[in-house]
Amino acid sequence: MYIVLSGLTQYEERGHKMKPLPHLYVVSLSGGPTGYATLSAAGLPPLRSAPPKEFDGPGDAWSPEQLLLAAVVTCFLFTFRAVARASKFDYASLDLSGSGTVDRVEGTTRFTEIVLKLRLTLPNGGDPERAKRILEKGKNACLVTASLSVPVRLEREIVVESAKWQKRT
Repeated sequence: MYIVLSGLTQYEERGHKMKPLPHLYVVSLSGGPTGYATLSAAGLPPLRSAPPKEFDGPGDAWSPEQLLLAAVVTCFLFTFRAVARASKFDYASLDLSGSGTVDRVEGTTRFTEIVLKLRLTLPNGGDPERAKRILEKGKNACLVTASLSVPVRLEREIVVESAKWQKRT
């Protein structure tokens, strides 16, 4: 999930070569008629999954809804890092959470909106307007959000570090 910017990907900047597209990802699932299911992929630890409480599940394992949101927030972060690096844009930290609304639309239960709430901290002298543009580029270049039909909205707080004050936008 590395975006090509200015000829090099973040992966390539570390001395690695990104494999040519297309990429194929495989996930397996094992489960019975009730209870938990186990997700697996080569080289990764197994992950227990179950329906959320809202769908009469136990609520103590990663649900498909949470996994989708996790894919969105992690892809956003990794893509934002690549965009920031290619743009020579420095930031101190990014804290991010995602929420998704599930509702019934035209007889189909689906996500109707995903909201990414983020707090981006810039070093002293950072440019909040440039930060907004780079955040939008990150959202638009994220392969997960680009693959979804649900709208993804950013709610951002941008803080510029200073010894005496903080500027919020």
